Amino acid sequence: MKIWRITIIAVLSLLLLAAAIGWALLWQYARQDTVPPGVLAGHIPIGGLEIDAAIQLAEDYEDALMARTIDIQGTGPASDRYIKLASELGYRAQFLELKAALLRLREGDLLERAKYRYRFPSTFELSQSWKQELFENALRKQWGWIEESEPANAARFITEEDEVRYEIHRNAFRLETAELVRAVSGWMIEKEQGGVAHVERKVFRAELPVAVVEPETTLEKLQDEGVARKIISFTTSFATSSEGRAHNITVTAETLHDWHLAPDEIFSYSELIHLTEEHHQYQEAPVILNGRLVPGIGGGICQVSSTLYQAVLRAGLDIVERRNHSLPVAYLPLGHDATYATDAIDFKFRNSTGKHLIIRTEVKDRQLTVKLFGTMPENERYEIDSKTVRTIAPEVKQFVNETLTPGSRVVKEQGKQGYVVDTYRTLLRDEEVISRERISRDTYRAQSAIVEVGPAVISTND
Repeated sequence: MKIWRITIIAVLSLLLLAAAIGWALLWQYARQDTVPPGVLAGHIPIGGLEIDAAIQLAEDYEDALMARTIDIQGTGPASDRYIKLASELGYRAQFLELKAALLRLREGDLLERAKYRYRFPSTFELSQSWKQELFENALRKQWGWIEESEPANAARFITEEDEVRYEIHRNAFRLETAELVRAVSGWMIEKEQGGVAHVERKVFRAELPVAVVEPETTLEKLQDEGVARKIISFTTSFATSSEGRAHNITVTAETLHDWHLAPDEIFSYSELIHLTEEHHQYQEAPVILNGRLVPGIGGGICQVSSTLYQAVLRAGLDIVERRNHSLPVAYLPLGHDATYATDAIDFKFRNSTGKHLIIRTEVKDRQLTVKLFGTMPENERYEIDSKTVRTIAPEVKQFVNETLTPGSRVVKEQGKQGYVVDTYRTLLRDEEVISRERISRDTYRAQSAIVEVGPAVISTND
C-alpha cells in the first residue's frame, strides 16, 4: 500500500514537472522577440533578428531604394544635367505586410502567439512601382527646346568677284528617349535586393540620347560637288546689234544664268530655248536662212550658243553635237561659232569634268560673258585656233534688166568667198603642250555676186 502511494506521488510529480517544463518552453517560445528563422524580406534574410531591428532594416532598405539617384548629362546642344531622386519620380518600395506581421508576433496570449510564430510566413515580397510618365515629362520639360529647330541646308553662292563661297548647314536635334526610359525602368525596379549597403548611394548615370538630324544638303555634300572656282570665262560683243537682237541675247543669257550640270549630264541648247520661250517673248531680228540674212524671230540667240561653245571648248568638255553657221558671223572667228535651229540643229555638250558644273552669264555694256564654275587643274588651260583649208569662189549670177541701157552692167551685190576651216583644241599643262586635236571641219558658203545687165544691142543693116 505504501509502495503504491509512493508510486502515485512520483508519477504526479513527474507530470507536474513535465507540465512545468512544457509551460516554460511554451512561454519561452511564444515570448521570443525575434523573427522566426529562415524568413526573407525579398531576398534579404531577416530570420533571427530582433523584431524592431528587422523592421528598421526593412524600412532603411526601402528608404535607400527611394534615395537612389538618376543623373542624366545633356549632350549635343545641351550641356546641363538632370538629377533626381527615385522618390521624386514616384518610386515607391514597400515590403507588403512585413511590419504588421512582425508586430503581431508580440500580440495575443501565449498559445496564440506560439501558433502564429509556428505558422509565420517564410517570405515577404518587396512591392516596387514608379511613374514613368514623370520621368518622360521631366526630360521633355528640360530639353524639349532641342527639338524646336529645323535642319537648314548648306548654301553655295558666287560673289560679284566670281569667288565661290559656302554657308554651312545647320543640323537639328531630336530627343530619342525610348531606350533611356527602358534602361531607367529596368534599373529602377531593383531585382538583386542585396540590402542597404548594396543600394546606398546607388546612381543611374547616362547621357541624354540626342539624334542629329542633318539637312538634305550638308556642307560636305555641297563641297564634294566640286564647284571650287571659276574655271573659264569667254566674252563676245553685240555692240552694233539692233534692239531686238540685243533683247534676244539678254533674255536667253538670263535663262542660262546659274544653270547646273551634274557629272556626265548632257546640256542641250534646245532645252534652254524652250525654257526661255516659256518666260519671255523673242523679238524680230536678222537671222541666217538659206545662206542669207533675213528678218526673223529670235535673231541673236546663236551668239549665246556660240559664246557658250567657246567657254565649253576652253574647259576641255566633250562636244556631243554642234554645227557652224552657213555664213561667217561677225562676233567670232571662222570655226568658233555654234548655230541652232528649232527641231533641226542643236548644240550639246557633256559635263566631262567628273564634278558638278555651274554656268553663269553676264550681260553688260552690250557684251555677253559666259562663265563656267567647277573643277579644273589650275596648271592646265586650252587654246583654240583655226586654219583655213581652202576658199570657195563665189558664183556670179547675171540677170537682164530691161530698164538699163543696152550693153550696160550694174553689180547689185558683191559676192563673198566661202571657206573650209579646221579648228583645233590644244591642251597645255604648265605651259607645255600635252595634246592637240582637231575638233571640227566647217564649211561656210560662198555668197553669189548679183549682176544686172542691160538688154542686148540689136544691130541693123542700113
